[in-house]
Amino acid sequence: MEQTKTSEQRDNKSVSDEVKPPQSKNYRRYVLFLLTIVYALNFVDRQILVILQESIKADMALSDAQLGLLTGFAFAIFYVSVGIPIARWADSGNRKNIVAGAIAVWSGMTALSGLTQNFYQLLLARIGVGVGEAGGSPPSHSILSDYYPAKERGRAMAIYSTGVYLGILIGFIVGGWVNEHYGWRIAFFAVGLPGLLVALIVKFTLREPIRGIADGIEVKTSVTFKETLSILWALKSFRYFALASGLTAFCSYGIGNFLPSFLIRSHGFETTQVGISLAITAGLGGIIGTYAGGHFADKLGLKDMRWYLWVPAIPAIFAPLLITSAMFMDDSTLALACLFVSTVFGALYLGPVIAITHTLVNPNMRAMSSAILFLVLNLIGLGCGPLVVGLISDALTPSLGSDALRYAIAGVSFVGLLSMLAFYRAAKYLPEDLAKQ
Repeated sequence: MEQTKTSEQRDNKSVSDEVKPPQSKNYRRYVLFLLTIVYALNFVDRQILVILQESIKADMALSDAQLGLLTGFAFAIFYVSVGIPIARWADSGNRKNIVAGAIAVWSGMTALSGLTQNFYQLLLARIGVGVGEAGGSPPSHSILSDYYPAKERGRAMAIYSTGVYLGILIGFIVGGWVNEHYGWRIAFFAVGLPGLLVALIVKFTLREPIRGIADGIEVKTSVTFKETLSILWALKSFRYFALASGLTAFCSYGIGNFLPSFLIRSHGFETTQVGISLAITAGLGGIIGTYAGGHFADKLGLKDMRWYLWVPAIPAIFAPLLITSAMFMDDSTLALACLFVSTVFGALYLGPVIAITHTLVNPNMRAMSSAILFLVLNLIGLGCGPLVVGLISDALTPSLGSDALRYAIAGVSFVGLLSMLAFYRAAKYLPEDLAKQ
């Protein structure tokens, strides 16, 4: 990718066009595999509360709004705010050390959640998890973009992003089984403590790549949050696809975080049954959708880069219909089938969006650009989605009882139509923004 000569790049050192991304193909695959496992662990620890929330609700006498706060807003606000300074550090410092330290923090705080005795202690522990996980994705995105050139980046980011759903799959199965047999406190220990070993593996086996080498330059400088935000805000396509990503995540988190409660309340599932069912629908469906999104974006994007935004936009029209149908079906198998397909559609966006963001900016601002993208995505999605569903459910409970959650989830699903419109709007401006690079 040709780089615009800006003031930030005065100290950048040109590298021969013959320079290849560092290390062998096998080592690059190892890095991608390891960081995908790290991201999966990130989501195991983030989402474990979702499968445990009905047991915790009964034990601590919590409301749905408090559950939404625990699984969404309280986590998200610290995740995104701490993510900015960490991304600034990652754009100039040693990224693999940042990732290793972040794993140790969030894993330790997850294990500590098993010792909490009330809502406020658990809230503080979840905030700690959010602070730790803020150091995971932006540095990892930046590392991968220095191992994989632009034409392979969509697929690489998609494979990495399957960690979201791999983590959900593992978290639902392990959390559901451990909760049913040993209780929710032991479940936190079971998923938190192994992360300390993974932190050591990252520290001692992952090699820090030369910044910018996959794009033919060696970058010596970094840029500030303000400078990166100014550059991104000037890109109309970024404004719209960041908003679209946030709205997609609003549905994913808002609906996904309450699916275990829905299956328990409306279909009488036990937690082990919930874990297995959602591991297949949300976990496996998400893995398929995330990989497919990156694969088709890279393939179709060779002819027209707008496919990076059309791929997630086109199927979005069907997701609300599938989710609403699932909410009001008496047959749990058919309901789960609808949720599986809607999850595949809803997961298409992540790899292409990260890849196109990194294509639009210079290598010395990739971690920060990921942090800004995730700030928008998580404030709207993780911060507001579960909380809104919880508030709607609480408001409808006096009149609808246990069916209140069905209506809350069905109503929120139609926000996905707004994300579709925003993706199409972003695609309109993408060629103009790419021409600036």
